Amino acid sequence: MIFSELPLKGLYEITLQIFGDDRGWFGRTFCKKEFAQHGLLQEWVQMNHSFTAKKGTIRGMHFQYPPHGEVKMVRCIAGEVFDVVVDLRASSPTFLQYTSVVLSAAKRNMIYIPKGFAHGFQTLSEDAELLYQHDAFYTPEAEGGLRYDEPSVNIIWPYPPTELSKRDENHPLLDLTVFKGI
Repeated sequence: MIFSELPLKGLYEITLQIFGDDRGWFGRTFCKKEFAQHGLLQEWVQMNHSFTAKKGTIRGMHFQYPPHGEVKMVRCIAGEVFDVVVDLRASSPTFLQYTSVVLSAAKRNMIYIPKGFAHGFQTLSEDAELLYQHDAFYTPEAEGGLRYDEPSVNIIWPYPPTELSKRDENHPLLDLTVFKGI
């Protein structure tokens, strides 16, 4: 695996090293030893799989409030997505800044997201599938979200949204006088 640090501290794009022959290819998606060499020490306790049919769909921006924060690793296994992560750590010098990575089955890459970030994506293709690994169990009462068009973050999406869930569409705008980060 090739670990590339992203602009926001703690985020990594991880690309599979592929070993192939005339039968196909093989690549490792996780190795505790290699992750530890980058200071990434956690155990995965939950794995989720999402499918999104329409190009331009936005899912997110989701996070879990403390003490239920979670580390995520997200990989696209079919299609292509514009993956976005927003820093919600109030003490961070990059508070409310975002970074993005195009994840795709063809690129065989994934993103490692530490606690304290909101995550979402927009599909760049039809029929996109993502796998998510989590180091904490989902806690519905700790669920939070940012609007995809939150003005204090100003995410530049590749396309106007074609589909949004009611929940994602109705996340409130941040009141920065009240929001202290996570």
